[in-house]
Amino acid sequence: MATVLISGGTGMVGKFVTQLLLQQGYHVIVLTRKIPAVTTPGIKYALWNVATQTIDATAVQQADYIIHLAGEGVADKRWTEKRKKEIIESRTQSSALLIKTLQQTPHHVKAFISAAAQGWYGADPQPPTTFGGFTEAMPAATDFLGNTCKQWEDSVAAVTTLGIRLVKLRIGIVLSNTGGALAAFTKPLGTGVAAILSSGQQIISWITIDDVSRMFLYAIENTAMNGAYNAAAPHPVSNKVLTQTLAQQLRGRFYMPIHVPAWVLKLVVGEMSIEVLKSVTMSVKKIQDAGFKFAYPTIEAALNKLVPRA
Repeated sequence: MATVLISGGTGMVGKFVTQLLLQQGYHVIVLTRKIPAVTTPGIKYALWNVATQTIDATAVQQADYIIHLAGEGVADKRWTEKRKKEIIESRTQSSALLIKTLQQTPHHVKAFISAAAQGWYGADPQPPTTFGGFTEAMPAATDFLGNTCKQWEDSVAAVTTLGIRLVKLRIGIVLSNTGGALAAFTKPLGTGVAAILSSGQQIISWITIDDVSRMFLYAIENTAMNGAYNAAAPHPVSNKVLTQTLAQQLRGRFYMPIHVPAWVLKLVVGEMSIEVLKSVTMSVKKIQDAGFKFAYPTIEAALNKLVPRA
């Protein structure tokens, strides 16, 4: 069976992608700065260090495919100027290391599947009456995340000059029961509060961890896929609908909806509040036209899978 080399394999998405690949019979090599004391059966580990631009080149030589997920978490810390630099460079410098190694090392890599993000797009037009969603052909936004995503995607573009098929998945808000955005939505419900952010009308383009992991596998196996694809469920929902659907799933009728003012969010998370409150509707026609079938196309199906019912 083919071998897949993964960067960022220890992150939330990386772990799910790795397990799916193993289930499908792929050999997996995970790039890491430190070999874990307890390893996972079926996974090989190879050392790399983005800061020093060093890598075990034999891992690249063994790979049939590369999945590139490495990058500092955008929502993990407050956006200081230092943090912004870390967010960008963790992506562009890791890409540079992989591409340099591919250029300098004999290999047989057939495809390079790179994570990207919905941050490529700006906010939905207001009012969005005739807006069908952002498509992959639309230009990057000029704000921080738009600029970050532009540099991120540009940083992997050179793989096409090596005759390697490149797929970039612009991932929406990932819903998982192992952390991430869903945990943030769920936390206030522990006290019976459904925290609706500002007006709650802002659209969230979401996707389950299962579907986004399957999309990476699909991008490997579907050789017709090239370029950027929006990775989000076909039925985005408003923040209010997501919050109240989650509340009903977890607590039945026993919750209190409360609107959290925008100024409170700005006080807590700073500049990041702009993104938290941004309405982003992504069209997924391109990935559907490529033949991908969503296991969890609606928020009801997703939450039934991910959280226990009251």
